Amino acid sequence: MYGNRGCLHDDAGGIRRRYNGRRWIACRLRFRDRRRAPLLQPGRYTELFFLDEATAFSAGHRPCAECRRADYDRLVAIWRELHPNQRGADEIDAQLHAERRAHAAGAQLHHDAIVDQLPDGAFVVRDGAPFLVLGDELRRWTPAGYCAGVARPAGAQVRVITPPSLLAVLASGWEPLLPLLHPSAAGSEPQAAPPGNEYSSSDSVRSSML
Repeated sequence: MYGNRGCLHDDAGGIRRRYNGRRWIACRLRFRDRRRAPLLQPGRYTELFFLDEATAFSAGHRPCAECRRADYDRLVAIWRELHPNQRGADEIDAQLHAERRAHAAGAQLHHDAIVDQLPDGAFVVRDGAPFLVLGDELRRWTPAGYCAGVARPAGAQVRVITPPSLLAVLASGWEPLLPLLHPSAAGSEPQAAPPGNEYSSSDSVRSSML
């Protein structure tokens, strides 16, 4: 999955900020034969890459209203049930930004919850690393996929990465057109991370999550 949160880099390609605006979106990798090459072009938004929808949610991104219209419309319908007084992308983005509280020079806001109450697709912090909640397991996230799981600690309080409103979306039975989870979540071993821009492929997402 692909997305952006505005231009984060300078003309030399160095990352200077965590976000630029409240509109944090997650997109399809392919849409209408559009191409962006090379990456990190001066004055253009910074390309971000996500392992899957659950990863994008954990970083506080929501589906794009253009390339993922059906997913976006589904999100809006669920959002209206959760937040009856809110309408449209601007209010969704404002709510998520308040829950992220991702200050330009600071880390994303986390919150506490009982692990038993979390829906599949949520992310938590364990020993300083991000883990996916899936069934009765917590599975370690890597840029290339999910590693073998550990037992979900029943009754334990955990630090949650995924913003509260997106946790509620997951708990509603979120069924986007794009897969919620990378295939490695089913138990296959993660593949080696592809060569390329290290910032875009891994560090940007992990730093956003933690």
